[in-house]
Amino acid sequence: MATPELRPLSVGEILDAAIKIYVRNAGTLFKIVLLVVAPAQALIGLVDLSLTEGTFSGVGDEQATREDIPAYIGGFATILVVSILSTLLATASCFKAVVDAYLGGRPTTGESLRFVASRLHSLLWVFVLIFVLGLLAMLAFVLPGIWLFVSWVVAVPALLAEDARGMDALRRSFRLVRGRWWPTFGIVVLGTLLASIVSGVVGGVVGVLGFAVQSDAAVFLVDFLGGTLGALITTPFTAAFITVLYVDLRVRKEAFDLQLLADRIGREPALSEGGIGLAPHAAPEQQPDA
Repeated sequence: MATPELRPLSVGEILDAAIKIYVRNAGTLFKIVLLVVAPAQALIGLVDLSLTEGTFSGVGDEQATREDIPAYIGGFATILVVSILSTLLATASCFKAVVDAYLGGRPTTGESLRFVASRLHSLLWVFVLIFVLGLLAMLAFVLPGIWLFVSWVVAVPALLAEDARGMDALRRSFRLVRGRWWPTFGIVVLGTLLASIVSGVVGGVVGVLGFAVQSDAAVFLVDFLGGTLGALITTPFTAAFITVLYVDLRVRKEAFDLQLLADRIGREPALSEGGIGLAPHAAPEQQPDA
């Protein structure tokens, strides 16, 4: 892949660049996801199996009694927390790896995981803010909720690349997306659809194979493989197209400085022929803020 110019990209070019980054760095990205998601999926599968098979209550498939309710609440809460933490850590670590690759460097699994682990509390806080505020907006009026979720889509990249935390990350994302809401919405929808279709096909194949064997082991294996393979497909690609989108927004609105991002992310830019990097752009495209 030739080094792309640091210039405004169309929706198709953003997705194309994301796919190329995904393919060229699949080994590192897959390792990141496996190290985070595989243990999480194993724990989720065990907890889910215990809930559905009545391990907590000892009643098997019979209706749960009032005494079982705390165990079920605890089990579902465990699944929810593990899912959120593993998704955040895997997605953000993939973002770190994609940024390194986009700067022309060679991303590593360990460096990406360590970088994000030290910021996990900030990532969790940004997630809570987006979820709570976005959900409140959705409950009040659906369209404003969708508008806010799209406006905050690059909050995590802003946190990791610029150390914008909490509400600062949300405001930073809002400013970048302002004036580019519809193209951003299109990229998010198309990217999510692409990842979901491929993930759905893989999950369906795994589900059909598991349906032929009716046993606890088969249920656990299907859940584990389905969740892990789905994350392997969707998590790196989501990180890739959101990263390219974030860079594109900065190019358009700020005369993006490559050195600034390299300093923030902790890596000197290393642009080489044939690598995935960002070439300086003389003049940014001027975009209206409204």
